[in-house]
Amino acid sequence: MAESTPVCDFGWKAPAFRLPATDGKVYSLDELRGPNGTLVMFICNHCPYVKAILDRLVRDARELQSLGIASVAISSNDAVTYPEDSFARMKEVAAANGFPFLYLYDESQDVARRYDAVCTPDFFGFNRNLELQYRGRLDASGREPGPATARRELFEAMKGVAETGRGPEVQTPSMGCSIKWKDV
Repeated sequence: MAESTPVCDFGWKAPAFRLPATDGKVYSLDELRGPNGTLVMFICNHCPYVKAILDRLVRDARELQSLGIASVAISSNDAVTYPEDSFARMKEVAAANGFPFLYLYDESQDVARRYDAVCTPDFFGFNRNLELQYRGRLDASGREPGPATARRELFEAMKGVAETGRGPEVQTPSMGCSIKWKDV
């Protein structure tokens, strides 16, 4: 079932985390943050909404690096129920798509809960002070890629954050598959 993200809560502080990455190391948010902002993305391997934007996501993250915006992806899905989202498969997906960002595994789902992540993809764009400025979509893509001419909403928003510390007042929510929570 498709879910949509809530409206951006401007100024909300990014919760700290420490998670293992597909490169075999463990990272904290403080180690990953960029000088002009940080983009925290909740994605997964199996979601058609994520698959539809992967090439654009890689392009935008690469271009945002040059603006001092660091990007990091986190997968929090239950890999027991969704084996395609396992840590081993995350390594394969990161390598196959040439991710220019670290891909972290939130096996306990604690980070997703602290961020109140609701879907994949779910984007959290923070300024240099780790204050939330963007909680919108990448572009007009859905389960299928949008047109090649689609406005680059996430990129434009984070470029503005890099330059001014503020995100756009009007944001279109991201839509995707719900986070696959573990039965507890």
